[in-house]
Formats: sequence, C-alpha cells, structure tokens
Amino acid sequence: MYYFIVNPNSRSGKGADIWKALSKSLDQRNIPYQAWLTKCTDHATELAEKISASADETHRITLIAVGGDGTIQEVLTGLKNLPFVRFGYIPTGSGNDFCRSMQLPGRPEKALETILHSEKTVPVDISEITCNGFTSRFAVSCGIGFDAAVCHEISVSPLKKALNHLGLGKLAYLLIGIRQLLSLPPTSISIDTDADMECTYDKVFLTAVMNQKYEGGGFRFCPCADPSDGLLDVFVVEGMGRLRLIFCLFLSIFGRHTCFRGVHLLRCQKIRVKSSKSLAIHRDGESAGLGTEFTVSLTKEKLQVIIP
Repeated sequence: MYYFIVNPNSRSGKGADIWKALSKSLDQRNIPYQAWLTKCTDHATELAEKISASADETHRITLIAVGGDGTIQEVLTGLKNLPFVRFGYIPTGSGNDFCRSMQLPGRPEKALETILHSEKTVPVDISEITCNGFTSRFAVSCGIGFDAAVCHEISVSPLKKALNHLGLGKLAYLLIGIRQLLSLPPTSISIDTDADMECTYDKVFLTAVMNQKYEGGGFRFCPCADPSDGLLDVFVVEGMGRLRLIFCLFLSIFGRHTCFRGVHLLRCQKIRVKSSKSLAIHRDGESAGLGTEFTVSLTKEKLQVIIP
C-alpha cells in the first residue's frame, strides 16, 4: 500500500492536474494506494502524523509527498516512527531543491516510476528548528536574512496570488527578491554551536543552516553538504557591498562563491543563531515568522528516502 499526501495548489495550482494524471496511471495498473489532498497550511502535518502513527517493525509504510519543498517540510514535521517509514517524493513545486540536491527525478511521471520500482533507499538526516516557541522539521534549509525576507514577503503579499492566476508564480519571487536585495539592511549575527564555537559577524546579509547543497530554487550555497553525514552545514554572508553581493549570489548557482571574502562555511550538529534585531525566519522556503533567535539540531533517527 502506498500513501500519498498531495498539495493540489503546488506549481501555481497545477499540482491538482499533475496528481490527476498520476492517480489515473495508478488506477489503470491496479496499484493499491490511498491519497489525501491538503486543504490548508499544516494539513500535511496532520495527515502525516495520522498515517505514520501505526508504523512499526511489523507494519512498515511507504509515504509519498506530492508537492514542493514546503510540502515535504510539513510532512516531515508530522512524521512519527521514522525507522519504519520509506519516504518518496514527487516534485510539483516551484523550487524543488530537495529533488535537485538528492538527484531525484524531476518529472513527476518518472518520480512515480522510481517509487514504484526502486528498492534503493538512502538514510537522510532530519533537521529540527525551534523558534518563537514552536518546533518543526525541515529537509533542505532554514535561515534568517535575505532568503527568509523573500519568503516572508511572499507569504503576506497579494502579488504571488495574482501572478499564480497568470501562471507566473516564479516571477513574484524574482520581483520581491530584487526589492529585498536592494533594500534589506545587514545586521549583526551571533552563532553558538555544539563544538563550543562562538562567533559574531557584523553586517550579515544572509545566514542559512542547511541539510542539502541547494536552496532558494537552485542556489548552491553549501556545495559540500551531505544530507546523510550527521552534520548541519552553515552559510554566512558578511560585509559585502550590493554589487559584490549580487556577483556572489550569481556564482553560488555554480557553487563557485566560496572563495569570496565574507563567505563563511561552518559545520556542526547543533546551532543557535541570534540576531541583533527581529528579522524574518524561514524553513524550507516557508515563513516561520519574525524573530531574533532560533536553534537547529538533528533528530536521532534518520529517514529512508527512496532513490533511483
């Protein structure tokens, strides 16, 4: 039995059509499955919790998220009994950084075939972020600064909804990203890790705590990140002028930005990030609100992710 949690609003509303084609394929081949379509924010978390609650040594389940990175984030937050869950992913989102980093099939049809026929899995670290008194999980990254400001503005701006109706949802990210790039002031950030490392950085534009190589729809901020190594990779951008910053971000698409002065890469198992002023915070591209502090750690148990 396969269990699907589907975000029909992913990819500017095309997620529902993609799932209709996939479910038709499943029906034609008489493959046993159950599927739920999410109706609101955090619905995927509730569904994942209910579906995985009974998983154990004698009842292992295969749970598939159909959506974007935000859908994965919600599903992971609700998952219970991680050792007894096989996790599959069918990308229908805008950024799909989890798919890119894990080298999973990008086409939904091919992703479904991988899930149905592959017996290969890889153990993946699951990260937990605590901020504003709430703990949730993420698969790709969390952070504070530029990328989080874009995510936060997207969540409250009517621009995204308006462009979604025109099939131009990605344009909203570009326009808001340019505005934040030109207007967001840098701030002071302090970092404490489990390795007794304490650092303070001035004029920080972006701080990302990552479990994968990519975030933000293809920025390869942590080129050496390994989602199975039991470590978090941290990316800090400090003390850059706007033009130099733009060039740095451009080169990060190719992972060639690490030699820039002001780029800091750290590794740890647990980290506390504190800002000198309240800023937007995100996890897997979804706004986590505004705040000055958050902590990130890894769960003791890994998740088995289906791969080709």
